[in-house]
Amino acid sequence: MQHRTIFFVSDQTGVTAETLGHSLLTQFDGVEFRQVTLPFISTAQKAEEAVRRIDATFESEGVRPIIFSTLVQEEMREILKRAKGLFLDFFAVFLDPLEQELGVKPSRAPGRAHGMMDLNSYTLRIDATNFALANDDGAITRDYDRADLILIGVSRSGKTPTCLYMALQYAVFAANYPLTDEDFERNALPPELLKHKHKLYGLTINPERLQQIRAERRPNSRYAAADQVEFEVRAAEALFRRYSVPYIDTTSRSIEEIASQILDETGVERRLRP
Repeated sequence: MQHRTIFFVSDQTGVTAETLGHSLLTQFDGVEFRQVTLPFISTAQKAEEAVRRIDATFESEGVRPIIFSTLVQEEMREILKRAKGLFLDFFAVFLDPLEQELGVKPSRAPGRAHGMMDLNSYTLRIDATNFALANDDGAITRDYDRADLILIGVSRSGKTPTCLYMALQYAVFAANYPLTDEDFERNALPPELLKHKHKLYGLTINPERLQQIRAERRPNSRYAAADQVEFEVRAAEALFRRYSVPYIDTTSRSIEEIASQILDETGVERRLRP
């Protein structure tokens, strides 16, 4: 198998370079990538140090590293271009055609994508995240009037990370409620959920995968037993069907995919765009 080192270089956090770079790398099977993020390359000194690190990798591995860059300052970009690697400049690819189309010169100001340029938007994300944490696992139900969405499903089906992702990325106020044996024995959703039925969205998961996840958390317990897991998944899906609650199988989907499908199907507004 081929092995290559990838550098994500940015004048800020590196999140944009990582996201775009990962999307491209997933298209190449049979290559094992070692991924290194070099954030906050905001001075010539830091850029020169990044070049030395990339060149050292080239010397030790004998093949060119691949460099994904979201540097916006021309001086830093010119320094990184001297590195012994394949330099892929995301901003050069997109900013120049956009400048020609819009007839407006880009500011080339670092930090616009993930900084705090819009304090109101940042505050909204924090509020949504705090809401998701306060309304995690059915701990509090009195705030459901404020919720945009309420995710329901068995324990460890992906409710908490999905709620947090939607809060951080899109400022969506999402709560989650774990279905329990009591709900299954009654074959009914609890009253606090029924009052907000239009906000409900279900998560289900393959029983074998769920058993693996639970066994890592509580090995040799009833919680992770195959028959218990099978029963809970089957009973949860029966409740979804009984109350016409839309649901998604999270087994082979990433958090990003789960969140995107839920928001698309429900029409809940993405208040922010990452």
